[in-house]
Amino acid sequence: MSQMRLNQLTGRWVTIVAERAHRPTDFAPRARLDDVDPSRPCPFCPGQEESTPPALETVGDEGRWRVRVVPNLYPAFHGDEGFAVHHEGPVHVMAEGTGIHEVFVYSPDHDASLDRLDDDTAAEFMWALKRRFIDHAATSHIRYTQAIVNHGREAGASLAHPHGQLLGLPFVPGEVLDEERAFARFAGGCLLCTTVEAELATGERVVFANDDVAVICPYWSGSPYELLIVPRRHELHLQDADDDSLAAVGRALRDATAFLNALIGDVAYNVGFHTAPHAHVGEYHWHIHIWPNLVTQAGFERGTGVLINVVPPEQAASSLRSVATLA
Repeated sequence: MSQMRLNQLTGRWVTIVAERAHRPTDFAPRARLDDVDPSRPCPFCPGQEESTPPALETVGDEGRWRVRVVPNLYPAFHGDEGFAVHHEGPVHVMAEGTGIHEVFVYSPDHDASLDRLDDDTAAEFMWALKRRFIDHAATSHIRYTQAIVNHGREAGASLAHPHGQLLGLPFVPGEVLDEERAFARFAGGCLLCTTVEAELATGERVVFANDDVAVICPYWSGSPYELLIVPRRHELHLQDADDDSLAAVGRALRDATAFLNALIGDVAYNVGFHTAPHAHVGEYHWHIHIWPNLVTQAGFERGTGVLINVVPPEQAASSLRSVATLA
């Protein structure tokens, strides 16, 4: 029998229907991502630095970089004019897409990915993100920064070289506004602190946890093998976290993607970093979402906004734990 479960972070319902699932091994690994022109050198590889705009930040030594942050050549948001809303008639409202759009190249290795980072590079990944968030927060017209990693063409990646993106927005996106409202209306303290404690009490949806971070398949998972990474230290913004906490989160992100890879194969996935808007002072707790791209949204999901998940999070967590014990 199906279940309706409330996503406490968004106030939206999801449907858990295990009976509709194929075997987990039937989920197809992602197609290999080939560049549009295989003869063209990868612009993110060492030696091709002139193919990108000048770096905003470079991490490395002895002339060898480990992390590069560069402006996006095809930015979705660009300019510092601020957020000005214009009414074009009785129902049409528009605003210029001003903001910041950066590419975060987190490894010089063309064939690397999040699951292959060692402890030091996983920590460096998060520390570099923190510096970019601090820089964005100091920019007057940027209200929110969204960091993402798209792994695989099905997840939206256009280049095979491992990279993420940082988008500094002059507005707070609706998904984050929904989460802000969820934290504000939760009467039991912090919504995610309480969630982690509740999950640790039963353990059935916990993939792994330690004193610094918890990785769970959330009760309200809207898609198969969805993961939520929650730092155990309660902080509003990613940039509020200290180096030790960020290093632990980086390792957890590496391990979570490695377990997905070991269990299902090299599937495409999206990673989204959710942090409080830069000027936000109310209740919030920064966290990371991982959404494997294993199913396609059909008419019902698009028409209603109600997701259907064919792998219950309890089953997903159990399978991922079994892989983790072998690692």
